[in-house]
Amino acid sequence: MKSRCANLAEVFSSIQGEGVHIGRRQVFVRFIGCNLACEYCDTHLLDAAQPCRLESTPGRGDFHHLANPVPLHHLTDLLVRWQGGWPGVHHSISLTGGEPLLQVPLLQEWIAALREFLPVHLETNGVLATALATVVRDIDFVSMDIKLPSTTGEETLWDHHAEFLSVAAGTDLSVKVVVNASTRHWEVVRAAELTAAVSPSIPFIIQPETAEDLSVRIGATGLIELQELAAGILRDVRIIPQTHRFIGLL
Repeated sequence: MKSRCANLAEVFSSIQGEGVHIGRRQVFVRFIGCNLACEYCDTHLLDAAQPCRLESTPGRGDFHHLANPVPLHHLTDLLVRWQGGWPGVHHSISLTGGEPLLQVPLLQEWIAALREFLPVHLETNGVLATALATVVRDIDFVSMDIKLPSTTGEETLWDHHAEFLSVAAGTDLSVKVVVNASTRHWEVVRAAELTAAVSPSIPFIIQPETAEDLSVRIGATGLIELQELAAGILRDVRIIPQTHRFIGLL
């Protein structure tokens, strides 16, 4: 049977700059398309009319282009070459976006093939619980966002996040909230409480929004106050910026 093709923005090797796997080398597979329109998003202009950028040598930035949609064999051929030429370099494959869960049932086929090479790490906006349920047993790590109204412009996602957390509960799960100077204390408290309702041990990442000029859009005292509030509810609360941007990596 012919494999399904995916609309991809890029495939490349880099260091994970966010969340609990910060500093680990991953193969990033960036999907096109999202069901949300967060105000801070830096990938919302991607569309399937654009070609996919595929890195030839891991981490070297020597991209070539493929027309979308991209067949699975282009990824598996790349992984065979990278795993043979650079063994032990990569920790996992990060499915990111956009929102990868928009491309179910394609993911059911692709994840099975990708896991033959490396564990699979899903980065998701954390609202598509039904889609997650179809693939959750085959995903090794889930990094989900809880979208705060003040930073995203999205207002009605709390119930969606609660449902998503319940589906993701059996995975190696972490939660991230993006914050800035307009973030209100109650938003972080509510996000922490939603997370704690599943397990108070889930890592909870407070990520300051980073501007185009690499300035951070919230002060140090504001970050400390938000960490204190969340730490009163959860056991593992961390402040982690987008470190890859500060060292010039994708």
